[in-house]
Amino acid sequence: MLTKSEESRGVAAERVALALQEEILAGRLAPGSRLGEVALAERFEVSRGPVRSALNQLADAGIVTIVPNSGARVREMGREDARALYEVRAALEAEAARLAAGQADARSGETLTQLLGQHAQEVSSHPQGAYLQGPGDRDFHIVIARLSGNPLILRYLTRELYPQLSLLRVKHRNVTGRGQAALLEHRRIAEAIACGDGEVAALLMRRHIRASWEALEAQLAAPSEESEA
Repeated sequence: MLTKSEESRGVAAERVALALQEEILAGRLAPGSRLGEVALAERFEVSRGPVRSALNQLADAGIVTIVPNSGARVREMGREDARALYEVRAALEAEAARLAAGQADARSGETLTQLLGQHAQEVSSHPQGAYLQGPGDRDFHIVIARLSGNPLILRYLTRELYPQLSLLRVKHRNVTGRGQAALLEHRRIAEAIACGDGEVAALLMRRHIRASWEALEAQLAAPSEESEA
């Protein structure tokens, strides 16, 4: 059983972790930025213990790197790290799509249709831009992960892979025309899920992730450009 002091430290660590994650994923803390424990403790008005715990949480999520005797920094993700991330993403999301199709009903089909209708309006407002989705239930991939009914897939995607993907999006957010292409790919995946065709849904999801990776990889060689991931 946690003491009040331990519980208070845990709450403080969670508050610091959430605030830092938001700043990192919004691009306000750039890759490579140093995250000093003393400075953060003063800023958040907590002791160094909760700060250290928060940084460890962010390191577990893959968006902070902690080097012994050097400290913590916002993670700088290279091409090979990004490639490995997308390979795992393709495997998990393809399986999520297959499982979602196996459990599809009229309600899940309506959910995806309504969601993509909202996305279509947003994409049409900047037709040559990226496909920027909102968090949680406004993210097509998270919705499918939930529809899969597999809590482990949902956990790995939302707690580990997606934060790292967001870290990539901070730097690569605007491939010309990618938004419209991604929306069309999403619609085809949704149709397969609604029809209960798991194999096709999985295949289309893999193709979608591959197209996303190819668009991102082309931008990794141009640091000044941004891409939709």
